[in-house]
Order: sequence, then C-alpha cells, then structure tokens
Amino acid sequence: MHNTVDTVGQLAIHWEDLPVGTRYTTSSRTITEGDVAAFAALTGDFNRLHVDAEYARQSVMGQRIAHGMLVASFMAGLTSRSIVNQLMEGALFGVLENTVKYPKPTFIGDTIHVEIEVVEQRETRNPGRGIVRFLRKAINQRGEVACELGATCLVGRRTPATAATPEPGTGEQLEQRRA
Repeated sequence: MHNTVDTVGQLAIHWEDLPVGTRYTTSSRTITEGDVAAFAALTGDFNRLHVDAEYARQSVMGQRIAHGMLVASFMAGLTSRSIVNQLMEGALFGVLENTVKYPKPTFIGDTIHVEIEVVEQRETRNPGRGIVRFLRKAINQRGEVACELGATCLVGRRTPATAATPEPGTGEQLEQRRA
C-alpha cells in the first residue's frame, strides 16, 4: 500500500528535468553579528571592514559588511535546503566550478534569499551524465542583488542517451578526468 509520503519519497530530479530557464527560490536568512564574528574566527579573516565598527563607519560603506564568502556560503546552505536541491541530491555528482560576483555589499542585519535559474544545460561524452550551470542570486530585503554565484554541476541522467562530443575550452576537462 502506497501513500503520499511514499510517493513523494520516490521523487527525484535529474539532468533531463533541468532545462534552461528552470527557476526556483529558496527560503531566507538574516545575517547576524554572530555570523560575521564566527566566520572571521573560523577563517582568520579579520579585515576591519567586517569587524571594526568605527573603521567601517568612516569607510565608503558607512558600516560593517559581511564577508563575501560568508554570503556565498549562506547561499549554498539556503540552496541545499531547498526542496528542488534535496530532490536533485541523488543525481548531483559534484560541483565543477563556481564563479562569484558581489554587485552590492551585504550588511549585518540584511536578510537574503536565493533566486536560482538554469542558464546552461549540455550533454557530455558519458551518456549517464550531463552538465548544468546554475545562476544563483542573493537578493536582500531591499530587492538588490548582493551576490551572483555561477555553479557548474555534473548531474546524473535518468535515461542515458547518446551524448555529444564536448566543445574545446568549455571546462569539461575536469569532468573528463572523473569519467
């Protein structure tokens, strides 16, 4: 006898389910004083813009800012908690590349959520795998894009297919080593 929980438990997202244009949004998280202090202690990054209120007040920012990598890390955490990512987990073989930009600063007390879009999907020579590139944007409570993170991932296919030959210079060299 199957119930709804059994049915939901069998759901999975694979490469075929992630065409270009697919979008989803995560829950949100507020970046706190404790987060910034803990990240500084963990990484050893005690840059004064992060930890010295008087220094930061006199800077171009006018106040302390969160570490960029803290924001990117929270984006990863929010993304991993999303239902879409949890359903993809069994087919997500790994992250091949991350790129990151910070169009706006993130201040202590800012609340961010992540808007995710599939911006590229391509086959590999291995018919059981494909490449998906996600663009993740951290959006703060003011509606500003605080961080853009491009994540290129190796994703399993539900149904192996005849795969394309990789284009030179597309970053697939790492994937080929893993094949």
